[in-house]
Amino acid sequence: MLSHKGVWVAIDALAARRGLSASGLAKRAGLDPTTFNKSKRISREGKPRWPSTESIAKVLEATDGTLSEFVALVGEEAGAVGMVRLPALSLAKARQPGFFDAAGHPTGPGWDEVAFPDLRDPAAYALEIGGDGMLPVYRDGDVIVVSPAASIRRGDRVLVKTVNGDILARSLARKSALRVELQALNADEANLDLDLGEIAWLARIVWASQ
Repeated sequence: MLSHKGVWVAIDALAARRGLSASGLAKRAGLDPTTFNKSKRISREGKPRWPSTESIAKVLEATDGTLSEFVALVGEEAGAVGMVRLPALSLAKARQPGFFDAAGHPTGPGWDEVAFPDLRDPAAYALEIGGDGMLPVYRDGDVIVVSPAASIRRGDRVLVKTVNGDILARSLARKSALRVELQALNADEANLDLDLGEIAWLARIVWASQ
């Protein structure tokens, strides 16, 4: 049975799994940023306010979530979103050989760990940005979380490893059956138009500490 508390817990848990706040989830779904604010969950008269089925549908579409995932989250106790420890490394160090397998999953010694809400992706990892080379999108000291299992759509920020060994952060402009177009994050970087054969792996950046 659906409960008012359970539905809101499910929304909060879905946001946490995507590395988002409740307002960030609303914005990604094209809703008013205050749609899921805790202050809007109870009316001034003390009556429970429920999210609309339209807003839930937009959230699932925007996060590539499924109705079964959402229903599974309904009824969880508040604060029950699980935390895991993700492998963590500086991006500069990650560019050195030996830290990823052929599929783009973290491997080998030298990784640190950070606590993060469970993404249900055992291959997810965190990287710390160093320097100002990715301004204005990422600043020195920002941490990004990368999920190799996450689906990727146009406009998503991604981490790319080329067959030449370069590891780059870009925005996915277009992907076809043969080529991938990647947009630079700042004016000093070049946009890339690569054959699929030039890419070792491509993974979505699902969260950044901004």
